Amino acid sequence: MTTIGYHASHEQLPPRDLLSAVRFAESVGFDAAMCSDHLAPWTPAQGESGFAWTWLGAALASTHFPIGVVTAPGQRYHPVILAQAIATVEQMFPGRFWAALGSGEAINEHVTGTGWPEKAEREQRLRECVDAMRRLLVGEKVTLDSLIVVDEARVWSRPESPPPLFGAAVSARTAGWVAEWADGLITVGSDPDATGAALSAFRDAGGTGDAALQIHVSLADTDEEALQVARAQWAHSSAPAERVWDIAQPEEFAALADPTDDKLREAVVVEASADAMAERIAAAAEGFDAVYIHHVGVDQGPFLRRCEEQLLPALRRLL
Repeated sequence: MTTIGYHASHEQLPPRDLLSAVRFAESVGFDAAMCSDHLAPWTPAQGESGFAWTWLGAALASTHFPIGVVTAPGQRYHPVILAQAIATVEQMFPGRFWAALGSGEAINEHVTGTGWPEKAEREQRLRECVDAMRRLLVGEKVTLDSLIVVDEARVWSRPESPPPLFGAAVSARTAGWVAEWADGLITVGSDPDATGAALSAFRDAGGTGDAALQIHVSLADTDEEALQVARAQWAHSSAPAERVWDIAQPEEFAALADPTDDKLREAVVVEASADAMAERIAAAAEGFDAVYIHHVGVDQGPFLRRCEEQLLPALRRLL
């Protein structure tokens, strides 16, 4: 059975409101949740960005389902600190937590003032971080002197067994690469060809473990209203794809956005019909073990009520 999860977007809601939303999501029938880990929102219009690790403790303590996070070791987070955070969360909530590791985006990482590396270096850095974190999570003392510097570090408070460390990938190429080291895959998108290509690349490269899909949606009473919600909150998705990882400020995303109807519909599943939305989600999530749904609007209440009454029942018939 496919896990149907709720995505909690720190870029869009204050932490207190996001906590209420994830609790509501569990009550209406979602199986699990995940959250982003941003220092900055994508655009000034989103206007929020709470600290994911503080929020995760509160969210797991006030729910019963699993919750994961997509995060980036290596620059904003030293891998020793991130390993300690992961160990603490899993020790408190065993079997209910996972972390997906990616190479990050400049909008969150540039603040260290150490420069933003090219992708090849970011991937090498990520691999070094993953290897170091796995050793730390099983109690080893770690010293490294490479792209990452670690001096005789040890994580003392640890869970009985480490949680899964998934690989975060957008492209099929990256999905194939993370298969070398990850316990599973998480990717994002709504185009079945693209999501299927990422999943195939991961499996073809020997990737094992669960594969999860995050999908952005906008569900409203009318198609035009749903489109306007996407335009107001998810306009950054129309910025040039080749620039996304290197943009440092929310204002730059806003300036580069070109939120035409067609571009918004490429990035966001825009629908007035819950049944039509369920069909599109199911098509994109074919073959995946889990799908995490992100409603891009800031008013989560009406969306979650429609999930309980319409979207979740429709999805469970299809997945």
